[in-house]
Amino acid sequence: MKPTASRRRLLQLAASALGAGAVAKTSAQNREAPFKVSLAQWSLNKQMLGRGKAPSLDPLEFCRVAKSLGIGAVEYVNQMFFEKAEDKAYLGEMLKRQQGEGVEGLLIMCDREGNLGDPDDAKRSKAVENHLKWLDAAATLGCHSIRVNAASDPKLSAEEQRKLAADGLHQLCLKAESRKLYVVVENHGGLSSNGLWLTSVMQAADHPLVGILPDFGNFYTDRNKGELYNPYKGLREFMPWVKKGMSAKAYDWDTGAGRFYTEDRREGREISLDFERLIGIVVKSGYRGHIGIEYEGEKHEELDGIRRTKQVLDTLAEQYA
Repeated sequence: MKPTASRRRLLQLAASALGAGAVAKTSAQNREAPFKVSLAQWSLNKQMLGRGKAPSLDPLEFCRVAKSLGIGAVEYVNQMFFEKAEDKAYLGEMLKRQQGEGVEGLLIMCDREGNLGDPDDAKRSKAVENHLKWLDAAATLGCHSIRVNAASDPKLSAEEQRKLAADGLHQLCLKAESRKLYVVVENHGGLSSNGLWLTSVMQAADHPLVGILPDFGNFYTDRNKGELYNPYKGLREFMPWVKKGMSAKAYDWDTGAGRFYTEDRREGREISLDFERLIGIVVKSGYRGHIGIEYEGEKHEELDGIRRTKQVLDTLAEQYA
């Protein structure tokens, strides 16, 4: 039985639609993702620092774990190997494992090395000096940056803290020049969690190697009171100062707030973050670097929390491609 003209037309339309669908699917698959996903070592802090009932995990296993989760780049935290900054054998083993897993080292997050905005000149200079070994360690691991804090004396005015923090950062950037590394500041408590203040520090520090490592979840005007600085406004303010990384702070998923919402539900620290909106701001700014998973939730075990956050980021990367 021969198909009628109308039936032939329907078959042609169906075939055309199928072909168009295949082309669209192939085109979507071929589009380059607007960012890559990395993993911050802090996501495993319970296991690596022996907190709570989490099983212990050797920091040297970090790259193996990242690779097993399908993540090809890592952000180290100096607290995990604080006494090993100048241990060439230890750093050599870290690099060997990093390369063995085919993972890229991006940066080292540095804490507990003094305040770069200390009002005491000698202490501020000492803080700069304390960070030099981490610049060298980062260079050994093939990183592009170290992440520091813009801490000063909270008793001082915002203007005075700005001047001191900018001075310490500028001094450190001068030292970073020979290592060809960025010095990036995270919004990490105190005035640094205020977007406008931290961007003003960048302007005052006045060095091409200084930048910001935005943390989606650390925007506050007063953290002790749970008073938030608008995270979407803050992220927009930060984007011109971003170098090659940022922290996608994640808490509990599947709380009923929405598919792309993550929530910190701890008393006095409640915050709800819309990842779809945040990633939209990042992509529309033209940023094309890594976005690092920094999971801190309570609902999921660390590995599960990392997986869930990666799934959200992967979905949004495809959506914004």
